[in-house]
Amino acid sequence: MNPFRHCGHSRHNWKSRGPHGHFAERAEHRHGGGRGGRRRIFDQGDLRLVVLQLISEKPRHGYDIIRAIEEKVGGAYSPSPGVVYPTLTLLEDIGHVRVTTDESARKLHEITPEGTEFLERNRESVDAIFARMAGIQQAQGQSAMPQIVRATENFNLALRMRLSRQPLTNEQANAIAAIIDQAATAVEQS
Repeated sequence: MNPFRHCGHSRHNWKSRGPHGHFAERAEHRHGGGRGGRRRIFDQGDLRLVVLQLISEKPRHGYDIIRAIEEKVGGAYSPSPGVVYPTLTLLEDIGHVRVTTDESARKLHEITPEGTEFLERNRESVDAIFARMAGIQQAQGQSAMPQIVRATENFNLALRMRLSRQPLTNEQANAIAAIIDQAATAVEQS
């Protein structure tokens, strides 16, 4: 299960109604502050700025926006269609985007002059949001180094297999603990 996507309501209020009654999804990642050591990726109103910025780069379909956001955070979060499409409707309602259709009759969202003006008035916030997203993407890239994942999985498997064979003597447990401590020290010093 992706810990960054939640549907429905919970005691942590993962979704809350935003302006105009639309739902605004709260995405979190593992690093930073907030409840349980987690920090939200998007504060209230941030997703609207992100979507508008992406549309300003080129006209986009709803799913294209979802994929672009997912890429910008290294796969740490993927907004649901139930969050993106109401945001697009809101942006259209307030005159920041207009909808056309492409050759396959799918809705294509383009920024309007009012949307461009709104983005420029909020440039500092937009830049801060995209910097935060780039930091998450970088952290995701570092945490997903395949050789480290493989080595960690090999270690866990070897330890489970050894522990399942027979009970360890105190001497064997101390030897394994010493090996683990040496590895931890080597990782910290690398």
